[in-house]
Order: sequence, then structure tokens, then C-alpha cells
Amino acid sequence: MSRTVPWVIAAAAGAAVLGVLVASHPARGVGAVHPDPRPGVTAERVLPASMARSAPQVLDGVFCYCRCARNVGHRSLLTCFESDHGSRCSTCMGEARLAADLAAQGRTLDQIRHAIDQRFGS
Repeated sequence: MSRTVPWVIAAAAGAAVLGVLVASHPARGVGAVHPDPRPGVTAERVLPASMARSAPQVLDGVFCYCRCARNVGHRSLLTCFESDHGSRCSTCMGEARLAADLAAQGRTLDQIRHAIDQRFGS
């Protein structure tokens, strides 16, 4: 057996592990998993004076790139605005502003998700 074979195997294994980690990381570009909007969701629980109140069904279908799903247990971008977290977080505010603006322009949820992935996912 050649002395280089173990190094080739180790390099291949390391590349495979790295590939799995990058692919499974939820906040990496287009690989983010957006939640399905809940049927009949409203802005009822959203704090007042929030742009999230204008498009709750859209924000409920958008992944939040500030990692609050992992760190705070938020389900979607909409849930960020059910506490003061959304109004204090520049990522949440930016995503919500973009989503609300695009929704007002008549963009579909898939188009909005794509725009958010492009801007916040890298």
C-alpha cells in the first residue's frame, strides 16, 4: 500500500465532512429552509407599529437569517415581531422591510424568499 493512500482517504473524508456541514448550515445562501406559512395566520400577536403587520402571511413563510430560530426558538420572520426582538435586530428589520416592500409590489412568496436569500444569505 502506498504511503499517499491514507492521506488521500483522509483528504476525501475531510472534504465530505466539510461538504455536509456547509450544506446543512441553515444560514448559507439559497440553502436556507423557509417555513411554510400557517393557514390563516394574522398579525394578531405582532407588536404594534411594526411593518410586519402589513404582510403576516408572507413573513410567516420566510426564514430569519439572524439565527433566532436556533437561539430563541422563532418559527419564522413573523415570530421575531411577536416580541421586541424584531424591532431591535437589524437583520430582522431589513428582511421584514424587504419582504413588505416586495409584497406591496405584488411579488410572490417564492420571489420574496429568493430576494431575501440573495441579500441576507451570504
